[in-house]
Amino acid sequence: MVDWTDRHCRHFHRLLTRHARLYTEMITATAVIRGDPQRLLAFDESEHPVALQLAGSDPAELAQAARIGRAYGYDEINLNCGCPSERVQKGSFGACLMAEPALVADCVAALRDALDCPVTVKHRLGIDRREDYGFVRDFVGTVARAGCTVFIVHARNAWLSGLKPRANREVPRLRYEDVRRLKRDFPDLTIVLNGGLCTHEQIGRECVGVDGVMIGRAAYEEPWLLRECDARYFPERAAPQERTREEVVARMQDYAVVQAALGVPLRAIARHMLGLFNGLPGARLWRRTLSDAQRLQNAGPELFDVALAARQAVAGGCASEPARPVAD
Repeated sequence: MVDWTDRHCRHFHRLLTRHARLYTEMITATAVIRGDPQRLLAFDESEHPVALQLAGSDPAELAQAARIGRAYGYDEINLNCGCPSERVQKGSFGACLMAEPALVADCVAALRDALDCPVTVKHRLGIDRREDYGFVRDFVGTVARAGCTVFIVHARNAWLSGLKPRANREVPRLRYEDVRRLKRDFPDLTIVLNGGLCTHEQIGRECVGVDGVMIGRAAYEEPWLLRECDARYFPERAAPQERTREEVVARMQDYAVVQAALGVPLRAIARHMLGLFNGLPGARLWRRTLSDAQRLQNAGPELFDVALAARQAVAGGCASEPARPVAD
């Protein structure tokens, strides 16, 4: 989710779900250490619980970056072993690390020694066209012995050559049963299912036999999907205030006013909200207004009012309703 789940996106998503754990975009350990950590890591307190996803393969460097992240207040450090892009492979991190489980175990051990918060790993079921369950079983077993107890499993292989990142989310077949098999083989571990999940009905079918689910692009493209999360998956917790789409826009407008004073352009915030009205009358006008480069160049938070008015003119003031399902 590089360039997607930044702090403005997470602030928006937190208005839709109070209890689901949010994850940052993947950030390299090198960037945290050598770059501007305030720009990369700062977040609003309202985002808790929030996890920092790091990429890297040097145990000492990962530990150093993780300490910096923990000092910023992140609730979890997640090591990415699932990104298949060629650029990531050149840095010797992401999905290619699945071929080196002992190195991943060393990274996890270093992270655990450096931190007082959970260390988790996100990975694929395998790499390239090898669909041998024993490969992922042995990977998880090796990394678990280093102390990792939470594995977020994208239920596809990652092809390290021949596919672009988008195709790597669609072409390798989904194997949910292999993720459930991991839970049966490692009952003491927390196994979280990820990949291809785009409706709550589908989640209800596929999450039986695992400990949780992670929703990625479907939640970004259809953010209203997150509104049902608290009632469905956290019924034992106090229910947050349920907001209409219009109320969410008002809250984001207030946020944009504060961010504008800090020099943040409106487009950095508005781009994450384009799917808010998907499936409803006037959704296209909402998206068109908030993605108009000429308008965004000089517009302030009042552009949200313009976009709402354009949508409502088409919708005729109709009430909000559930958005349509989408493909991952």
